[in-house]
Amino acid sequence: MTGATKSSAGLDLRRRRILFRAWHRGTREMDLLMGRFADAQIDQLSEAEVAEFETLIEVQDPDLFGWISGSLDVPADMDTPVFRKLKDWHLSGVGVPE
Repeated sequence: MTGATKSSAGLDLRRRRILFRAWHRGTREMDLLMGRFADAQIDQLSEAEVAEFETLIEVQDPDLFGWISGSLDVPADMDTPVFRKLKDWHLSGVGVPE
C-alpha cells in the first residue's frame, strides 16, 4: 500500500484536510500509521474526536511513534480517547495489511 485507499469524496473540507495530512506526515512509518487509521475511521469520528485527531497530527513523528509503540510515556494531555483508539486499532492488527 502506498497511500490513501479512502476517497475524500463525500467528506467535509475539514475531514478531507485531515485525511490528506494523515498520509503526508514526513516519515513513511507515520504516514502508514496515521493514514490507515484515518482511512478507516475519519468518517466515523465525532466532531470532538476530529479535534483530538487534528491535535495528534501536529505531534512530531518520533514522539507519536514512541507513544504508539510504548517506548515513550504518553503525556497526560495527549492520552485522549482518540489516541487510545488509534493505538488499540494498530496494536490489534486491524491496521496491518495482509
